[in-house]
Order: sequence, then structure tokens, then C-alpha cells
Amino acid sequence: MEFVLDNTDMHILQLMQENARISNVDMAKKLDMAPSAVLERVKKLEQRKVIRHYTTSIDPAALEQKLLAFIYIKTNDGMGCSTTGAALARIPEVQEVHNIAGDDCFLVKVRVADAACLIALMRNEFARIPTIQSTKTTIVLETVKEEQKLLIPMSKK
Repeated sequence: MEFVLDNTDMHILQLMQENARISNVDMAKKLDMAPSAVLERVKKLEQRKVIRHYTTSIDPAALEQKLLAFIYIKTNDGMGCSTTGAALARIPEVQEVHNIAGDDCFLVKVRVADAACLIALMRNEFARIPTIQSTKTTIVLETVKEEQKLLIPMSKK
């Protein structure tokens, strides 16, 4: 049976996305529900993998990871082969791996300290993946918006 999110679930997700540390008591007050009912709903959302995990947002500059780059990667993998994607995902500096349509096969997001570290990443990690044919790198000069928040649809009731 398919799990359908109702408006209360959506409101819980909205509150938790804004502040993952919000207490059940505070959520219950905002939702006009009992804390135990909120806890039960949150547990169901976790069990159904709607809430996948909880994270902390850290300023990359605080960790000297000031260079952000997006790298387009062309591979010689066959269609549907995930070998390259899995290898890219194991590299700690790689934050995101996307299998994309078009001339390139993957788009990856990486964070490193500086250009020298980016070169080292390309030479020492990417070069070890035999299926990579070519790369195109775009270095970010300024980030205007970067967030992982999803737009949560709320009914107009």
C-alpha cells in the first residue's frame, strides 16, 4: 500500500526542515496536537524513509574548503552502468554525483581548499577511475544561493 503524506505530515516536514532540532513539544504546540501524536508521525516518516537523516550545515570556509567546483565527466561506461558513479561517490571531496542526460555522463560537485587541491584531486583520484574519458570543470566565483531545502506543498484548506 502506498503511503500518502497528508497536510499534517507536510507541516511536520516544513517545521523540521527549518529546524531539525525542534522538539516534539514545540512542534505539537505549532500543530495543535499532542506531543505523543507528533512523535508517532515523525517515527512513521522516518520508517518510510521520507525523513532520510538529520544533518548539520557547516560553513565550508570554516574548514578551509573555499573552492567549489562543478565537474562534467564523460565516461566510456555502458548505458545503465553505475561503476563510475559509485567510484566518484567514494571520493570524500565529492559532495554530489548526478548521472545526467546529454554529451556528458555525470555532473559532480566538489569542495576543496584551493586550485592546487583541485588539481591534486583530479590527478590523484579522478585519474584512477579508468572509465573517465574527459572532464570539464567550472569553478564557482560566488554562491548566491545554496541550500538543500525542498519546496513542501501545503494544501489550501
